[in-house]
Amino acid sequence: MKKLLAASAALGLAISLSCTALHAATLSVWAVDEPDNYTEKMAQEFAKLHPDVHLQIRKVGFAALNDETMRAVMSGSMPDVVPIDNPNTAMFASKNALLDLTPYLAKSKVIDAKQIFPGPLKNASWNGKVYAIPRGTNTLALYYNEDMFKAAGLDPNRPPQTWDELYADAKKLTDAQKNVYGLAFSAINNEEGVFQFLPFIQATGADWDKLNDPGAARAAAFWQKLMDAKVASPDTLTHTQSEAAATFINGNAAMDIDGPWELNAVEKGAKFKWRVALLPTEKAGGARASALGEQNHAILRGAKDPDVAFQFLEYMYSQRGRDWNEFGMLPPSKDTNTPNPKWPQAYKAFNEQMEYARARGPNPQWPKVSKAISDAMQSVLTHQAAPAQAMTTAGQAVQGVAH
Repeated sequence: MKKLLAASAALGLAISLSCTALHAATLSVWAVDEPDNYTEKMAQEFAKLHPDVHLQIRKVGFAALNDETMRAVMSGSMPDVVPIDNPNTAMFASKNALLDLTPYLAKSKVIDAKQIFPGPLKNASWNGKVYAIPRGTNTLALYYNEDMFKAAGLDPNRPPQTWDELYADAKKLTDAQKNVYGLAFSAINNEEGVFQFLPFIQATGADWDKLNDPGAARAAAFWQKLMDAKVASPDTLTHTQSEAAATFINGNAAMDIDGPWELNAVEKGAKFKWRVALLPTEKAGGARASALGEQNHAILRGAKDPDVAFQFLEYMYSQRGRDWNEFGMLPPSKDTNTPNPKWPQAYKAFNEQMEYARARGPNPQWPKVSKAISDAMQSVLTHQAAPAQAMTTAGQAVQGVAH
């Protein structure tokens, strides 16, 4: 009954929003290249509900999003609504590039900021003001091939619990003759690689602002061990997270560290039984950690019609009950109901993992922080620097730009 009432409430809200009269306006929206075209779909739905709104959509590559957005702000020729990787909201807000949404939220009957989970809200805010709306949340967990586990003599009911077990299982699951690796993940030299690396650093007690801690070096050394033992493909250094997932889906990796955004692809492409488990801890009983991800949507200060732009943000937020089943995202707020969730085992695992998800930042210098971590990670994996040396150097760089 509760699910039915929640679904009815969501439908009523969508109808209410669709009946809100809007004046003729042009709404320019940017969307990133992503598996399920979330922003583009939401914008098209909004435009259908409001025929007087002329919609302009531009796709921007995820890696180029920061530079393209700042270039648009500097030129004065900018979109109204942009997606922002959540740790970068503080950077844009500190540069006075984003519209302060606090006054809009005070009047909104759709978005109650108090209901948004603390982590996502923190990464949508800067200096006590809210500058963006989380579209959802995500985190990382461990996908694994149940059939390969059984074939290797491993118990699929007991996925690896610690780093040592992850390494040992990956060794057993690796079959060079069949071009099968034990583990897939992304160590690419950008924010995606940092997103995957940080949970290992944080599981040791270190963090992005405590890279001098010995735990950060242990995390880097463990990743180096995985690469040196060839339980992960050499392409791990250049693979995006989606490419890592494709390796798993195609049967060329027995395990994959990835997020819920890949669930649709795994369901459609995997020809085997699969499950999702929590990320292993460094030691038995050790601290759990995972990354807090997803995009925020913000309105640039130069938006031609910020009222219409905010109503688009409200529309997206009103659809958050669809996040999991349609888009592989966890909802951003505690008052969201997900009726009849698909992939119930994965839903349970990702929801539990979310309890340990940690924000990146917020810090207005996050892109520089991220680059320092990424450069250090790659230098270790390519044996250009020892783990302790690389992490110490990165820690010094972070201290220099983030404080």
